Amino acid sequence: MLAKLIFNPASGNPAESATQLLDLLRQLQTVNIQAEVFVVEPEMRLSNLARRAARDGYNMVIVSGGDGTIENVALGLVGSSTTLGIIPTGTRNNLARSLGIPTNNLAAAVALLRKGRRLKIDVGLVRQNHASRCFLEAGAVGLASALYPSADDIQHGDLGKIADFISTLVSAAPSEIRLRLDHHRHEIITHAHLVIVANMPFMGANFQIAPDVLFDDRRLDVFVYSDLSKRDLIGQAMRSMNDERILRYRVKKITIATNPPMPVMADGVFLGDGPVTLTVQPHSLAVIAGRASVAVTLPTPALVDEAAA
Repeated sequence: MLAKLIFNPASGNPAESATQLLDLLRQLQTVNIQAEVFVVEPEMRLSNLARRAARDGYNMVIVSGGDGTIENVALGLVGSSTTLGIIPTGTRNNLARSLGIPTNNLAAAVALLRKGRRLKIDVGLVRQNHASRCFLEAGAVGLASALYPSADDIQHGDLGKIADFISTLVSAAPSEIRLRLDHHRHEIITHAHLVIVANMPFMGANFQIAPDVLFDDRRLDVFVYSDLSKRDLIGQAMRSMNDERILRYRVKKITIATNPPMPVMADGVFLGDGPVTLTVQPHSLAVIAGRASVAVTLPTPALVDEAAA
């Protein structure tokens, strides 16, 4: 099978990237995957590269990198028949964790490209003002969006950002939040520090939002942390515990307005402040996944072609 391999040398240990790439190519050969390699450079539009690979007829685009690299490639495959294969080499690997892909075993992750399940998963779409962006993990409104930049730097070793994290946490105040679910006329009005709209169970620094968030149920899971203090929220992030005070809804579409305006983020990308609408694009991305799922299982085109041959 011929596949496009998008390799990010900045993921994992950059000093060992050449060795990692050679090892990956050897592993791909053992499962009879011939890969055309593309090495990522800074500021590249990976979604355009993936979109072009789909137009060129590649049955699979394999990404070796972290969540940011994988998500940007995935944006270019949404709505196409090309399958996304994932070799996780990042810091968090939330997508791999959610999809049941091994995160510390290269050979197992490569073997899954052949033996795994080809699934159609949902993709979220966030619209704010005149801009829009797809997301795989989650969208967030409020405190998580404000804290993410410094938290991300800290997780990548920049301990100088701890002061920024604490300052943002201390100064944050809850907002009045108005939620309109699907086509309901009436709004839900509450006060909260945070709303998360999840498509997958993991986001951020491996925070498990809830174990039963499904990426293939044609819905987004909305969590409103309305009665939790900032200390409670930090406890949630550290322990991923369930709390009956958290309001939860399952929707196809949600509009969120806050007063005063709160920051909005989708898959780690800051989108600005103000009202936002999030919708689900059901079963719009084909991926190779591990553990059993309730998703629709599809035949892998390349394997079917080879069997027919």
